[in-house]
Amino acid sequence: MKIGVLGVGLMGGKLGVLLAQAGHQVVLSYSRRTAKLEALAREGGGSARAGTPAEAVRESDVILLAVHWSRLDDVLAQAGDLSGKIVVTCCVPLDDADSELVVGHSDSGAEQIARRLPNTAVAAAFQTTPSESFFPVFEARDQALKPSCVYCGDDPRAKRAAAEMIAAIGFEPVDAGPLPVARYTEPFALLTAQLAYGSGDGPDWTYRFARFERLFCET
Repeated sequence: MKIGVLGVGLMGGKLGVLLAQAGHQVVLSYSRRTAKLEALAREGGGSARAGTPAEAVRESDVILLAVHWSRLDDVLAQAGDLSGKIVVTCCVPLDDADSELVVGHSDSGAEQIARRLPNTAVAAAFQTTPSESFFPVFEARDQALKPSCVYCGDDPRAKRAAAEMIAAIGFEPVDAGPLPVARYTEPFALLTAQLAYGSGDGPDWTYRFARFERLFCET
């Protein structure tokens, strides 16, 4: 896939590098420092390059939206027209302190993004897993037993793109259903964040969903 990354913080930077290392064509964008974008592109290898948000959108079929909720307006303004694109959002609608959801229960950040970008196909993925797990999971991607990563969306093309990206990192994609399921996955992100950053056991937490008989009863 040709993937444009809008936002190279803890989530977007790591995902962009690993997706490039997995063989996807990646344009990394939206940082205050050009040097950071260029360093990440070097880490991603020959499949990655640094660019502007507008270039990332223009040169890609799939957009990974990975900014803090407070930067959403700014990055979309710089990105320009996203019509016809697939958008995979890993944004969690948190306040400035990253402690409380500012959208939830009867709506979700993913649904708000979809309404703002009516001519795109939107899926939500990656919010439920701390970014510190991405590199260890990628390194172990050839193992048979993989951690899960849920995703949701209404458009089949967006869901296929999200599942492909999840699998490329080394997770087992778990289809959680339509986009309104983000009302549950976004709060779940706060649970995994609490385990990662509030438990004292380190941040590289993952989870696994599986049918009981598949996980424990196979011989």
